[in-house]
Amino acid sequence: MSEQDQKEYFFDKPGNVKLVLRGFYAICIMLVIADFVIHRHISLSWEKIPAFYAIYGFVACVVLVIIATAMRKVVMRKEDYYDE
Repeated sequence: MSEQDQKEYFFDKPGNVKLVLRGFYAICIMLVIADFVIHRHISLSWEKIPAFYAIYGFVACVVLVIIATAMRKVVMRKEDYYDE
């Protein structure tokens, strides 16, 4: 199969990747702005913090990565584990 016959996908072009990322960032910014505008029915005091759910989600993601990195050291087997 020659280079001309290969199918080109949407994310093969760097411009399309930048476009999708800009759209993602725009949506994130709009959601944070909406947090200040839209009235929320809160039941806990810490939910009053502006952008609480965005901060909470980011911190939770970072904690998950740190825990997974630590677990990797415990759970990981040798490369030739099944060859023994």
